[in-house]
Amino acid sequence: MHMVERAIIMAAGVGKRLRPITDTIPKPMVEVNGVRMVDTVIQGLRYNGIKEIYIVVGYLKEKFYSLKMQYPEINIIENPYYAECNNISSLYVARDYIENAIILDGDQYIYNYSILSPYFEYSGYNAVWTEQYTTEWLMQVENERVVSCSHTGGKKGWQLYSISRWTKADGIRLKGHLEQEFITNHNTGLYWDDVAMFLHFHEYELGIRKMNMGDIVEVDTLDELIKIDKRYIGCKERKIQ
Repeated sequence: MHMVERAIIMAAGVGKRLRPITDTIPKPMVEVNGVRMVDTVIQGLRYNGIKEIYIVVGYLKEKFYSLKMQYPEINIIENPYYAECNNISSLYVARDYIENAIILDGDQYIYNYSILSPYFEYSGYNAVWTEQYTTEWLMQVENERVVSCSHTGGKKGWQLYSISRWTKADGIRLKGHLEQEFITNHNTGLYWDDVAMFLHFHEYELGIRKMNMGDIVEVDTLDELIKIDKRYIGCKERKIQ
């Protein structure tokens, strides 16, 4: 078994689909039923004994520095490329911390802290089995190993969530691939997950960490936010106007 030693929280994005809320608040710091999403992430990590935490920021980056008052152990990494590049740029600027790391998005609400357990056997993603059709990334698994992944979704597979763990060896490998794609190949429009899941898939042996629907909620749009927190109904009316 491997053990997570540090966490990288991705929090540099603009969050356009959550406007007008994100006009003044970075998406991870939006409250859901009175609790900021990023707080559930940080508290879940601390609950599991993961206290070396790096937060990659970009859009409204100054807002995140207030977190250090509440969580003095966190480290802020600024991403100067966030406005022109996809999130491969965020992991690129944090590439020195990927070994034995858990990487997760800051704009998700963690209900079940146990899904952030530091113990793992293989590098790979948290996932939920779905029988129904989904447009999210969908993995097929055989003998506990990921054998393929669909960008466009499907049904009867393991839906990928933005929580992943990486061994020391795979972290070193991923760092090299990030440098290759971002700097050498100028693939600045990639999701960072494309690097290991698609571009260099056969150089990794990926597994999954099974979890249940409801353990976590990914909030991508204003409609999804309103579904779980009715206080934001008025924001949709302002957006329409």
